[in-house]
Amino acid sequence: MNDINVIAIDGPAASGKSTISQLLAERLGFLFLDTGCMYRAVTLAALRRGIAVTDETAVTHLAQEIDIDIQPETGAGGRHGRHSDGRHYTVLLDGQDTTWAIRTPAVDAHVSQVSSYLGVRQEMVQRQRLLGARGGIVMVGRDIGTVVMPDAPLKLYITATAEERARRRWHDRRRQGHEADYDAILADVKRRDGIDSSREHSPLRPAADALMIDTTGRPVDEIVEALMSLVKGQYSVSSMQ
Repeated sequence: MNDINVIAIDGPAASGKSTISQLLAERLGFLFLDTGCMYRAVTLAALRRGIAVTDETAVTHLAQEIDIDIQPETGAGGRHGRHSDGRHYTVLLDGQDTTWAIRTPAVDAHVSQVSSYLGVRQEMVQRQRLLGARGGIVMVGRDIGTVVMPDAPLKLYITATAEERARRRWHDRRRQGHEADYDAILADVKRRDGIDSSREHSPLRPAADALMIDTTGRPVDEIVEALMSLVKGQYSVSSMQ
């Protein structure tokens, strides 16, 4: 294997980047860090405390105060793997397990607003860089290759059509027991894309040297296998696109 010890993965919501990142981290024995969970945790904390998500100053202060910890999930036999409820990691907000609470429609509706605030991003980026400096990590988000870890030796930008991403989110919500309307979800996906791509601070965009991967209609296992070959030094960009 070559010297790739940090992998930065960016992309829009429901593009498949978290699933691919988690599987890749498992195969490599790396830490998997979904940075989006941190912004979701801030959003959940604001909602629970009755803080208006439109109050940038209050939300920024909240982000600086709360404790957010993302722990690898331990499966049977002490190995890292999926929990019985399907999680790949555990998100602790001030010591409380909020792994699924941060995935509710209410958080979905406000997380882009919260993550657009400069102070919130600065706080989360600082925490993320400390984790990334340790190496042996697959870090996924929306500004990892451009802002958080711009010197990462491997940067990926994973995307899919808005329709495909809305379909995936619809299935996820149904599986979690929530009511789900595909058209409403598609409209929300497009709305979030617009916010994330046009925000003033750290807009969603691929790094200049990122490898672009479209997951629409492609099996996850196929993509992960190709990425493993890439990391091992068997470079074949054409196999990824």
